[in-house]
Amino acid sequence: MTDKRLGKGLRALIPSYSTEENDRYMDGSVPVENIIPNRNQPRQSFSDDGMEDLVNSIKENGILQPLTVRDLGENKYELIAGERRFRAAKTVGLKTVPTYIISVDTDVEMLEYALVENVQREDLNPIEESEGYAILSGKYNMTQEEISQKVGKSRPAIANSMRLLKLPPEIKRGVKTGEISAGHARAILSLRKSMQMLNLFQRVVNDGLSVRQTEELANRFSEISNVKPKNKSKTPKSPTLLQYESELISAFGTKVTINRKKTGRGKINIEFYSDEDLDRILDVISNIEKVE
Repeated sequence: MTDKRLGKGLRALIPSYSTEENDRYMDGSVPVENIIPNRNQPRQSFSDDGMEDLVNSIKENGILQPLTVRDLGENKYELIAGERRFRAAKTVGLKTVPTYIISVDTDVEMLEYALVENVQREDLNPIEESEGYAILSGKYNMTQEEISQKVGKSRPAIANSMRLLKLPPEIKRGVKTGEISAGHARAILSLRKSMQMLNLFQRVVNDGLSVRQTEELANRFSEISNVKPKNKSKTPKSPTLLQYESELISAFGTKVTINRKKTGRGKINIEFYSDEDLDRILDVISNIEKVE
């Protein structure tokens, strides 16, 4: 058997978990119906277009890279890596598939193998990758350094990836579907409040902001939030008025102050910092839908 069929990460992992006596390559001799899916498959999303391309490729050329499985006994095998190829093979109607059978005894080893292949083939979206690392850390008590060594990424990269799980669910879905990138998500994460995160996320999606623009806007949100009110003899603002200010700041992405007199009259001041910033704010105002 030649290890050219395996990714670099898999070649590095195999000696850690198995021996040459137990590992064997079986070219096309494992029936598809005898393979069960990987219970620890970190990948959850499969692009219809990507699957269609793979199905067409397999129809034309067959499966070029073997699936990796473990022997369960009684002629049954559990898939470790190659979920897309496995699904495509069933779609095409293949009866048997090329496989590399290795000796893996624990679920954590199964997850490590699956993560390595998916990460190196760039088959995972950033949230799926984060969730895989989180399982290794939380369920199997692996440190970030240990995860780093297993998947071949730096410890800071692992830490930054796992931070994405702190995002609100709506933003995590946006990362999964590709509405925003992991770079956008990390910039949004610099904000502490979920409402600010969600408002910035909507700005990124609606305005097509770059990562750099998102970082700048996140910094502005943070600066506004950290401004301490000046000590004045005026009557403190009510919690309701402060909440209104916070909502307007999030909506417009700039400093907003509300000043109300005892008579009930008052002013709303919206600051802008350039002609482009003014145009942006006017667009926000013009796009506000009136509630019937």
